[in-house]
Amino acid sequence: MRLKNKVILVTASTRGIGLAIVKACAKEGGIVYMAARDLARAQEEADKLNAEGGRVYCVYNDATKPETFVSMAEETVQQAGRIDVLVNNFGTSNPGKDLDFARTDPEVFMNTLQLNLRSVFIASQAAAKHMAAQGGGSIINISSVGGAVPDISQIAYGTSKAAINYLTKLIAVHEAKNHIRCNAVLPGMTATEAVTQHLSDDFRALFLQHIPLGRIGLPEEIAAAVIYFASDESAYTTGQILSVSGGFGLATPLYGELAGKAITR
Repeated sequence: MRLKNKVILVTASTRGIGLAIVKACAKEGGIVYMAARDLARAQEEADKLNAEGGRVYCVYNDATKPETFVSMAEETVQQAGRIDVLVNNFGTSNPGKDLDFARTDPEVFMNTLQLNLRSVFIASQAAAKHMAAQGGGSIINISSVGGAVPDISQIAYGTSKAAINYLTKLIAVHEAKNHIRCNAVLPGMTATEAVTQHLSDDFRALFLQHIPLGRIGLPEEIAAAVIYFASDESAYTTGQILSVSGGFGLATPLYGELAGKAITR
């Protein structure tokens, strides 16, 4: 029960990594608020967890409406009296339009940056106000390994995540005086619906060649990193950028070609 009675607000929380984070936080004793646009779906998931002894509630958030990042924080504080942990899980991209540098429309690029960056900035600013008043808290940004290792496509998504990594450090420095910690978790290829249903087998196989641990990650493994940053176990840890990606980007770029082969140099 590492999060016993901590109030935790999670954005984009009805599926994939977000839902795994909600489940893990509830299991660890947290009082979890699911921020979601589809409140019916969120309530359905909350009901399942509450039937198992969880304490999970729903608040409205629509990433296309920036004011709702403020209202979700206000509603959480009105109901629970505080916010101990904010998990900024929202992130978006349009792979069909978010291409390489030469082919990506500037409007697509800027819209993606705006959506992804303001979701972290506005939500963190709104939550930090309450965290400062109550004596501290933890902000956890779900970024991406794509923000640390340049890709050959999704230039807007990667740029936005790189900016979120830097923003994480800035928040950590600026809010340390208020005992607010800020860290980022960078998932690699993770077995979410988007990956299992929308990526080809050939692409997944190619990607796996460059993951030293040799497999796709699980949403629960991303959630485990979040639990650490949310808990008092990380009380002396802030401004950290933690890749949970099976070692992707760690080895020589030739890794995928050389792994398992006897090479004479």
